[in-house]
Amino acid sequence: MRAAAQRVGAQGVSLLARRRSVRCVSGQGLHRIAYLEWGDPGNKRVLVCVHGLTRCARDFDALAGALAEHYRVVCPDVVGRGDSDWLADPMRYVLPQYVADAVTLIARLDVESVHWLGTSMGGLIGMALAAQRDSPVAKLVLNDVGPVVTRVSLERIATYVGLAPTFPDLEAAEKYVRAVSAPFGPHSAAEWRFLTEVVLRPYADGGYRMHYDPRLGEPFRAHLPDKDLELWPLYESVRCPTLVLRGEHSDLLTRETCERMAGCGPKAKLIEVAGVGHAPTLLHADQIKLVRDFLLA
Repeated sequence: MRAAAQRVGAQGVSLLARRRSVRCVSGQGLHRIAYLEWGDPGNKRVLVCVHGLTRCARDFDALAGALAEHYRVVCPDVVGRGDSDWLADPMRYVLPQYVADAVTLIARLDVESVHWLGTSMGGLIGMALAAQRDSPVAKLVLNDVGPVVTRVSLERIATYVGLAPTFPDLEAAEKYVRAVSAPFGPHSAAEWRFLTEVVLRPYADGGYRMHYDPRLGEPFRAHLPDKDLELWPLYESVRCPTLVLRGEHSDLLTRETCERMAGCGPKAKLIEVAGVGHAPTLLHADQIKLVRDFLLA
């Protein structure tokens, strides 16, 4: 495992993320979910932050560091990614398994309710969990995702997910990450290097590979719809306060979908992030403030 993430809090106090794990179950046995935990481990106010399809828990380092004085912030690596186990059957890399794992994780945290922030896939997991009867999700932030996932965005993602590229050095890896993640919008050189390093694993004989099981592309392509993917019944079952962040140039979450989201289900609060596509990385202070203001209101 890589060294635990670290940030410095507002009072100048070092905030070291603790590495934890929990065992979850699928139809083929047990698998381990790894997660980072920030802040006071006894704090019953918990924020769960879940990443996108091919990203990882470390994506939320900046956000967790900013909120760890208010929350116990928990950032899991979804199964098949990061430090979590890979599944024996790749066709189980689907939403119902991810939701089941989330329920097990929340049970491990020993709290009755959580606030949930999810980017893209992480938002779909949160929306599906928040839609359940007696859901533990008390506040929901959907980062550039909603009940309609456009066919064009799914086709874009299908061009790279699960292709298992390898890289001779960090420079080559960063070139690749910058290309597939161009919709993230403008970032500094240091931020692009961070976004690259956290999703890599070294080979023993040199070079790097992506941090996820390339087989997760199998169910993604097998279930690729021939039109937009619509999940309105899930969204309309959500009852907790909900914030939707949309990248101004997002090809996954349209303005039309956002407008409908504002009028049904939880009647989400909508904020558009200028100059960004899919999806805001929440590395920048202005984006973090949007989340912070909603969650702590």
